[in-house]
Amino acid sequence: MEHWNSTLGSGFILMGILKDSGSPGLLSATVAVLYTLALTSNGLLLLVITMDAQLHVPMYLLLGQLSLMDLLFTSVVTPKALVDFLSSENTISFGGCALQMFLALTLGGAEDLLLAFMAYDRYVAICHPLNYMVLMSTRVCWLMVATSWILASLSALGHTLYTMHFPFCMSRKIRHLLCEIPPLLKLACADTSRYELMVYVTGVTFLLLPLCVIVASYTLILFTVLHMPSNQGRQKALVTCSSHLTVVGMFYGAATFMYVLPSSLHSPKQDNIISVFYTIVTPALNPLIYSLRNKEVMGALRRVLGKYMLRIHPTF
Repeated sequence: MEHWNSTLGSGFILMGILKDSGSPGLLSATVAVLYTLALTSNGLLLLVITMDAQLHVPMYLLLGQLSLMDLLFTSVVTPKALVDFLSSENTISFGGCALQMFLALTLGGAEDLLLAFMAYDRYVAICHPLNYMVLMSTRVCWLMVATSWILASLSALGHTLYTMHFPFCMSRKIRHLLCEIPPLLKLACADTSRYELMVYVTGVTFLLLPLCVIVASYTLILFTVLHMPSNQGRQKALVTCSSHLTVVGMFYGAATFMYVLPSSLHSPKQDNIISVFYTIVTPALNPLIYSLRNKEVMGALRRVLGKYMLRIHPTF
């Protein structure tokens, strides 16, 4: 089979989902609204956590990092997809494809690890409240954040370099929303079976091990909450944990489908739907899930907006 020189040629063609859908205009408008919502809600949550001193605690520092990752993750994919649809030009250069893959893998992997650290933070806060400031000091919190970014970026760099070193066939069409490992490997002319096994092992390691930490943390939390004498304390713990578990379910469900299940069990159409879910829908919903039911976040938002209104209208 003839190969094409992907490094010198015109790159790839991202087929995406907008043009092939039944109502491309409606779908693109929906995606634009979700992206605007993701930018606004995550940006506002980051602003509130940064400006309000009462939220400068480990739980909200980790939540701020989650918002930053969601903000960057959706920005790696959504603007490109919308511009391609509006301009009818859906090509992406070889270097651009590699960069998009690296950024998406880094941000997805970092969020995966961060969610496990957030579960541990809730476990310490609820099960060992007296030792919370020792076990979850600011230094430990930032160490968790750095670990998430560094491990994810190293893994992403290795996967990006190895995936892009394969020779690709004459077809340049990537039947996916973004440059990701599974759809790109379908274009490779070389034998990728061993590498697909390595991707599977890495996926299990990066997804299922943190998921085990989350399940163990919330199992212990549940036992502790059920034995709480105060109904108010029990309700507050359940509200906080249910928000986190909702986000965990959305993220891990989509990522497991994409990287752990064998490719024979899902089609390109299913892959596109899942990719839209974890790159566009989830980043838009996460800050709403965390903030709408959180009295501390809503109180901080009112304080920040109140200070802003006083600056504009001193007599307000």
